[in-house]
Amino acid sequence: MKSKVAGYAFIVGSVYYLVAEAISATLFNASIINTYVFHTISELGIPNANSPLFWLMNSAFILIGLTLIFGNFYRFKDYIIKNKAVFYILTLVTGLGVIVVGLIHGGNPLTSGYHTLGAVMAILGGNILLVVISRSMGDFSIFQKITLVLGVFGIIAFWILFFSMESIYMPVFERLSVYTLILWSFLTGVYLLGD
Repeated sequence: MKSKVAGYAFIVGSVYYLVAEAISATLFNASIINTYVFHTISELGIPNANSPLFWLMNSAFILIGLTLIFGNFYRFKDYIIKNKAVFYILTLVTGLGVIVVGLIHGGNPLTSGYHTLGAVMAILGGNILLVVISRSMGDFSIFQKITLVLGVFGIIAFWILFFSMESIYMPVFERLSVYTLILWSFLTGVYLLGD
């Protein structure tokens, strides 16, 4: 029963995130392709005329953060054989980081530092969490191998993002480093439902 509850939570949280971003991007003050390529995810959450559905994007940040904390602490923790303390800490760092991104938007000089900190906690913390998870379960199964690939890919994308902050294509690397965690959440939901 716990696996089913956590599984559905992971799936709903990840699908909601992707749908909310797509809807917010559709109504953003740019074409949808330009929005995904040239505008960061955070821009979709800034309450201004460019993003009329800022509240929808911010709700997705908060929901995926809560989903990760709930799913990992409620059920997925039972699959972690070693590095449990690191798993719990990184889960909290990642989940709280995403929630901070949803509660404190960018674009405001007074609060942008907190938003950036939340983003680093969520993106870097989340991808490191995936690597830790992949090495902390029992047998090195297909699920763990996929988790490891996603984590390493996300860290590489974040590294490129970090050194291309002035590039017009920076939002592409941002999304690549974020989607690894979203995809993992969906796959984890499916994994738990099949348990």
